[in-house]
Amino acid sequence: MNSFRTKNSLLLIVAAMLLYTGVYGQGDSSQTTTSTAPSKPLFQDLKVYSDPSASTNPLVKKTGSSSISPTQGASLKLVRSSFPILAETAIPGYSGVLVETMDGNVVVDSMSNVPLNPASNVKIATSYAVLKTFGPDYRFPTSVWTDGSYEKETQTIHGNLYISGRDPIFGFEHAVALAAELNRMGIRTISGDLIVTDNFAMNYSTSPQRSSQALFTTLDAAKRSAAASRTWTNYLINSGKTNPSTGLPTVMITGSVYVQPMPSNAKLLFTHESTPMRDIVKVMMCYSNNFVAERLGDMVGGPYAVARLVQQNARVQPYEFSLATSSGLGINRVSPAAMMKLLRVLRTDLASYKMTFADIMPVAGLDRGTLENRFDTDFASGSIIGKTGTLGQTDGGASALSGEINTRNGKLLFVIFNQRGSTARFRSFQNNYVSLIQSQFGGPAPIAYTPISLDYRMSRTRFSYPGRMAANNE
Repeated sequence: MNSFRTKNSLLLIVAAMLLYTGVYGQGDSSQTTTSTAPSKPLFQDLKVYSDPSASTNPLVKKTGSSSISPTQGASLKLVRSSFPILAETAIPGYSGVLVETMDGNVVVDSMSNVPLNPASNVKIATSYAVLKTFGPDYRFPTSVWTDGSYEKETQTIHGNLYISGRDPIFGFEHAVALAAELNRMGIRTISGDLIVTDNFAMNYSTSPQRSSQALFTTLDAAKRSAAASRTWTNYLINSGKTNPSTGLPTVMITGSVYVQPMPSNAKLLFTHESTPMRDIVKVMMCYSNNFVAERLGDMVGGPYAVARLVQQNARVQPYEFSLATSSGLGINRVSPAAMMKLLRVLRTDLASYKMTFADIMPVAGLDRGTLENRFDTDFASGSIIGKTGTLGQTDGGASALSGEINTRNGKLLFVIFNQRGSTARFRSFQNNYVSLIQSQFGGPAPIAYTPISLDYRMSRTRFSYPGRMAANNE
């Protein structure tokens, strides 16, 4: 009996302890030396979207941030599309995709309202901003001034030569062209200094001092580098022009070179006008030149002003279109849906100038640059017009491709933003996915397009003179 009572007592004590634990929990974790293993999700809790439909309560909220909240994990698999093969294709990384017909019907939608890093797709916004502000025929002026007097017998200006301008593509060939024009006017010597304003840039340099020094040595044939001479020769070939009858362009400057403001008493000799804005934008987009993009963005007030123009005209909110740079470097945030709206307003604006995307963006497989070796098969070449974007480290790796898909059953607009992964893998996905989209619409349909040499586009410069119309050198 005593043994029986003892066993019953032990059972009652154990039951009491279990009841206490069940009601009051484990106690303060800081006072215990053991820890519980993290719970694992049950298989029935995992959601797989193989043939999804639109959700009335979207899992992705518009937060303005590209970070993933703990409750958003399932949304990464959600792809809305009426084409099963497009809905079931895995999208790598943390990504947003939006594909629409020209009349706005959705072909593919995955996380299109989530702001992501668009990389160099920001250049689409910068191009839109400068074309809207200045128009496609705007030319950057680089003006040549003097405060001295001219001596015809010695072909000398007794005084200083001043250069002002903010042409983002001004290079060796344009500097030699200035010397050639001075020679044509009978000027071969400057008995004074070369003064350059601080907004002048040459050879994509951000330093006015380096730019002014490059101009100083390039004007004088005796100091000109071999690279500058080769560039001048190529410029003559690309433009179809010939060497000036005055011989090898050269201007000797007896003084030094300085970066200073323009004096009020300087007289304008002539102005070098860059190639038209449409060609500058086309070349910038083909090569994805960050320096030119930043300079163009500065013309309208910088990245904030670029973003504001897009927000106002494409009717997007600041949280879905926020820019820190005009080139796409660094951390910018744009949702695929906002980029789609930008593509539509850009297309409308281009049409008002009788232009298309192909006039400002690279045509895959035909134009030199970032799309030169993509979609370049015999049947796909010329069917994709778009802008690439790549950031190897930022946001864990980002890659983008947006633009126009041409198929046998019509045109489509598309935006693909991939983030947090291998950019090489992202590019491979983009190539395959865009081709897969084309296959669902009858296959690729190349546009009627004859590529114009980018070097020729860059050579379409001209001169203008005080009180006279521009001398067109195209």
